[in-house]
Formats: sequence, C-alpha cells, structure tokens
Amino acid sequence: MANTAFQNAVKREEEYLRRVHPTPEDIPGCMNLFDVYLSCNAIRTQVKSLYRYGQMSSCGDKLEDFKFCLTMKMMHPEEKRDAWIRRRAEWWAKRRMTKSSEDVWDIRSEPLKNYPPPLPAEEAQVETGVIQ
Repeated sequence: MANTAFQNAVKREEEYLRRVHPTPEDIPGCMNLFDVYLSCNAIRTQVKSLYRYGQMSSCGDKLEDFKFCLTMKMMHPEEKRDAWIRRRAEWWAKRRMTKSSEDVWDIRSEPLKNYPPPLPAEEAQVETGVIQ
C-alpha cells in the first residue's frame, strides 16, 4: 500500500511539474545546477546552516542533481525534460511522504477554551486605565 501511495504522489507531482515546466527550456541547465551546488558550499550558507541547525549543510543532493544533468547532455530536449521531471517528482513525493519539521504542530480546528486566561481584577484595572 505504501508503494501505491508513493506512486500516486509521484504521478501528482509529475502532473504539477509538467504544468510548471511546459517546455524543455523551462528546466534548469547544468551551469545553473552547478551554481546552486557552489553556493551551497559557500561560507555564508554553511555558517547559516551551522547557526540554524547545529551542523554544516550537506550539499550532496545538489551535486547529484548536477551530475544527473551531465548524464542527460546527449538526450533529446523532450527526453531530457521528461527525465528531469520524473526525478524531481520522485524527490518531491519522497519529501512529502516522510516527516518534516512542519509536522511538529497540529492545526487547531477551534480555539482553546479559556485562553487567554481572564485577568485578575487588579491587573484588568491597570490595563484598562480604570482604577476604582
């Protein structure tokens, strides 16, 4: 069942990516992917990752994207687009099927009861500016 859910997710992502990237010229080129890889290894990016997550940023996936692009150099532009869309669709489907930092919070359907708590009488008078 999990495999079927993954295949359905890949199919949805492929449909979306085909609408977003309708022509072969819309997919990123190898130089663009190489620039993304180099910027990932830049000091600024690594320091930001160290500050936010406590570890250096892993740029291996960006290098793999660049190498994948190099393997597609001899393909027909439409085949190249299809291969790139398939790869990105699988990446997005895997990302959506696994846990992420966004899974920490649950969306409430209704507000909490008695929140915020009512203020004691003295604090309410000070906040409203009415002292009796």
